Amino acid sequence: QVQLVESGGGLVQAGGSLRLSCAASGRTFSNYFMAWFRQAPGKDREFVAATDVIGSSTYYADSVKGRFTISRDNAKNSAYLQMNVLKPEDTAVYSCAASTWGILSTNQGVYNYWGQGTQVTVSS
Repeated sequence: QVQLVESGGGLVQAGGSLRLSCAASGRTFSNYFMAWFRQAPGKDREFVAATDVIGSSTYYADSVKGRFTISRDNAKNSAYLQMNVLKPEDTAVYSCAASTWGILSTNQGVYNYWGQGTQVTVSS
C-alpha cells in the first residue's frame, strides 16, 4: 500500500499561482503512475493531469493544458502540481492518486490509492 498526503492548497486571486504537493509513504513510490483529480462543489470529480513513473510522459485535461504542470521527484517520494494563471473555475478540492496499472489514464478506476485532498479557492 501507499499513503498519499496533499498540501499546498489555499486561497489565491485569479491570475495567481499555487504549487500542490503530494507526499507518498509506504511502498516504492517510483512504481506508481501519479495523477491529480479535482472536485468542485456539486460536481463530479474530474481528471486534471497524470504522469508516468519517471515523469517523462504527461497528460492534461484540456481545461488546464498550458497552465498546469505535473511533475514528480522520486528521490523525495513526492508529486507536484504547479498551477499558474488560476481561474475561479479552478476552485475545487484537489486530490492526488497513484496507480499500479502502468498506463496514463483519465479514468479514476485505474488509480488504486488516493489522498484526502487539499482545498484550492480562486477568487475573482
